[in-house]
Amino acid sequence: MMDPMDSRELIRQVPTTLFLGGEQRDAENGATFTVFDPSTGEALTEVADASPADAMKALDAAVAVQSEWAATPARARGELLRAVFDRIIERADDFALLMTLEMGKALPESKAEVKYGAEFFRWFSEEAVRISGRYTPAPAGNGRVLVTKQPVGPCLAITPWNFPLAMGTRKIGPALAAGCTMIVKPASETPLTMLLLAEVMADAGLPKGVLSVLPTSKSGEVTGPLLDDRRLRKLTFTGSTGVGRMLIEKSARGLLRTSMELGGNAPFVVFDDADVDAAVEGAVLAKMRNGGEACTAANRFHVANSVREEFTAKLVDKMSSYTLGPGQDPDTTLGPLINADQLETVSELVQDAVGAGARVRLGGAAPEGAGYFYPATVLDDVPPQARILKEEVFGPVAAISGFDTEDEGIAAANDTEYGLAAYIFTRDLDRALRVADLLETGMVGVNRGVISDTAAPFGGVKASGFGREGGREGIEEYLETKYVALES
Repeated sequence: MMDPMDSRELIRQVPTTLFLGGEQRDAENGATFTVFDPSTGEALTEVADASPADAMKALDAAVAVQSEWAATPARARGELLRAVFDRIIERADDFALLMTLEMGKALPESKAEVKYGAEFFRWFSEEAVRISGRYTPAPAGNGRVLVTKQPVGPCLAITPWNFPLAMGTRKIGPALAAGCTMIVKPASETPLTMLLLAEVMADAGLPKGVLSVLPTSKSGEVTGPLLDDRRLRKLTFTGSTGVGRMLIEKSARGLLRTSMELGGNAPFVVFDDADVDAAVEGAVLAKMRNGGEACTAANRFHVANSVREEFTAKLVDKMSSYTLGPGQDPDTTLGPLINADQLETVSELVQDAVGAGARVRLGGAAPEGAGYFYPATVLDDVPPQARILKEEVFGPVAAISGFDTEDEGIAAANDTEYGLAAYIFTRDLDRALRVADLLETGMVGVNRGVISDTAAPFGGVKASGFGREGGREGIEEYLETKYVALES
């Protein structure tokens, strides 16, 4: 295991104050809240607990520099983002260990997230100089059509705990590239990574006021006044569908631009002509990335009955190799869940499925002892009425059910209110394209278990939200389109 002194020294060095208007400050009332280590349930440190007054100061700072930041040459904005990318990579070990300590994921997972999260800054540093419009003759011949793109204005980003770095960088990157200022409210479970990022950005030369980071244990109280202030022009949120719905209602009062990356319940469909070994490898990636605590995680495994037993047996074999433990332990390949509530949710969904008739092929019960651990679990013969087929499990549990025909497989995959990601395995290209068209999701992986890519648009449909992050499309979420009519 890594030397505990390394962990303690890193925690001692990481900022625990607000990053408000470019400066590290205590909360106005001096309040703090505790950040816990999910592998032990013990406290890591205390962090400043922002108040509504702190939020308004952050908005004041963002508004004060919005025009200046928007007028900063795109090349300069891009070069700043590239400089931050370089600094994140230089401090990759610090970011990885910090994420493991506050979120729990195994250290290799954290190291992978550092590369993934940093890449959004490199990608959008390049997109900053590609913001374009058009200049064309009016079809009637009576003038010219000039279309330009301008930054939306001050933005509020609310980020989740499961990817403490990447869920922030894929919002901050395009916002700053577009010329917007931003306030980030990180999850109370994992604020330290975002505070370290803010410090790195300041060291790279980020102008004061362009970014503020406000950790708080009172999310609604702090974000409410921001959403009611007409100076705020954009809300971007990643989190649960329930919270997303409430935020959409609140943001409607100010007619804010919104982008919502909400819950998922991804189907993983294995057809009878699939390469079963490849499907199993893809299933492990799709299920176990981030310990299953990912909105893109495969939750429902719909497998053609003719290959279901072979697939299930091989999946059990692969998933039985995972080793539970603290994320910083070099032997650990599966860290703890984020907190006691999530552990209870996963346990309840498994128990409900078993009670409805599902068979436990692997795992199925939390071990005793400290921390919020749950083992890699495979359930077979999961009946349609089981809650685990309807609700997002957000844990290392694969729920398998069978089908006979292609139409049955597609219907089972679409039988959910969510529509973020789906995965299909087949050797037939025509079937792959046909099924991809029919799946009601924003993203489809064909014969692959990981689909997230900074160069591709990430987002869903139905109850999984709207808007896209990453790719060329990501920066459009932070731009307004202006039409200027020119007389000939």
